[in-house]
Amino acid sequence: MGVVTKRSSMTFFSDGSDHYSHRVRIVLAEKGVTVDLLDINPNNKPDELADLNPYNSLPTLLDRDLVLYESKVMMEYLDERFPHPPLLPVYPVARAQSRLWVHRIEKEWSPLVDVLTSDETAKKMDKTRKELRESIIGVSPIFTDRPFFMSDEFSLVDCCVLPILWRLPHFGIDLPEKQVKPLLEYMERSFSRDGFIESLSESEREMR
Repeated sequence: MGVVTKRSSMTFFSDGSDHYSHRVRIVLAEKGVTVDLLDINPNNKPDELADLNPYNSLPTLLDRDLVLYESKVMMEYLDERFPHPPLLPVYPVARAQSRLWVHRIEKEWSPLVDVLTSDETAKKMDKTRKELRESIIGVSPIFTDRPFFMSDEFSLVDCCVLPILWRLPHFGIDLPEKQVKPLLEYMERSFSRDGFIESLSESEREMR
């Protein structure tokens, strides 16, 4: 292992086009955390990253002697480390439900996004695009009565969902406006949040 230079502030190694990095950047922005944000080319990673992270993967969060390299762990750590504003409910049942929604997004939507950002065949891409579109259309009604994803407050669930929704035009996915009006209103409301705008990398701004 090489010598790791100690930093005085929190450092976030981020891939500017990756939805896993984006979700953590949203948390950082919503919390107003002062962070040394390094936009890393995944095809040209610095040697320091391999010294810090045994998987040499992105995203990676460095906070003094603590190194985290799993996005969901980073998000919960940041929520506990910087408790205001809270991004998980106070009560255990509601917290567990939020974690289950994050888990479902991770199991159902994230793999589809990963395919759409890979070098799969056109046939596989078309099938995946259709599957993600139909799944997103299916959740639109949940925004009829509540302003955020199954919640009255912005949460870590939204931090996972919004990077995916932001990328839909980039993936060539159009949503039927009349059928998903509550979802489109949620997207417009959330994309205009200061934290979300601040979280966007240069490449992400060019996706729309």
